[in-house]
Amino acid sequence: MKRDLVSFASWNAQELSDMFLLATKIKSGKLQNFTPLVHKSAALIFEKQSLRTRVSFEVGIAQLGGHPVFLQQETIGIATRESVHDVASVLSHYSELIIARTTKHQTVVQLAESATVPVINAMTDLVHPCQVLADYFTLQEIGKSSASTKLVFVGDGNNIVNSLLELAEKLPIHLVISSPTGYEPHPSVLEQAEASGVSKIQLVSDPFEAVKDADVIYTDVWPTARDSGRRQIIFKQHQVNAQLLKNAKPDCVVMHRLPANRGEEITRDVLDGKHSIVLQQAENRLHIQKGVIAYLLGHRP
Repeated sequence: MKRDLVSFASWNAQELSDMFLLATKIKSGKLQNFTPLVHKSAALIFEKQSLRTRVSFEVGIAQLGGHPVFLQQETIGIATRESVHDVASVLSHYSELIIARTTKHQTVVQLAESATVPVINAMTDLVHPCQVLADYFTLQEIGKSSASTKLVFVGDGNNIVNSLLELAEKLPIHLVISSPTGYEPHPSVLEQAEASGVSKIQLVSDPFEAVKDADVIYTDVWPTARDSGRRQIIFKQHQVNAQLLKNAKPDCVVMHRLPANRGEEITRDVLDGKHSIVLQQAENRLHIQKGVIAYLLGHRP
């Protein structure tokens, strides 16, 4: 039976741990001449602009011996020129797997339902599992991935937050979310994570209170709004800056999935400062995604 990575809903803690271990072995070079995609292709469907996601997947596929085929929405017209079902069915005959970065989460769900090869969610409006896997992988590397690790997300309760909640439903961590009123995470995702009892989860509206004794502070771009001035007013108190960091632990690290709007959700001095691990996060997109691909193709650590 084929496996997909649409979200973390159908994954358990042991499977996720095995995937992290496989990525660790791949990154360390312990798996010599590891090319599970040799003489095979992988289709990448992208409805949105991308730097890290596209490059990390294309490079990773090539390093695993495969050939990436990049497909823009303007070229294939998924769900417009051609149905999602037909796209998935045809690509299943050409490719070993399908990677999709789409606007609507349901598009990836439909791709996974129709494809006979593994489908990987490279980002949707609901969740961003590959990014959060890379984030947790990074925290493992620096020794900040235990149940006592206090990870505070400051800002919009977006797809990153939803994936953090889904992961917290499987692996223990202390997750604190500080968002302006009306910008909280998806209610059902939050409810399921809290009901699991795996992690300590808190919603704290005041960001300065939220980051008290934080081990990790994570932020992301503020949501697009027609009135940028109003957005600045709503999120002003949730900017990650030097003043906010003073409430966290002295060895606190700062995360951002990138791209960043310097001076909005995070200041330049913090993003480029000694606490920032954003480039380590970005690099680990490559390694964890190679682990995901290998795992979905049946390889185990």
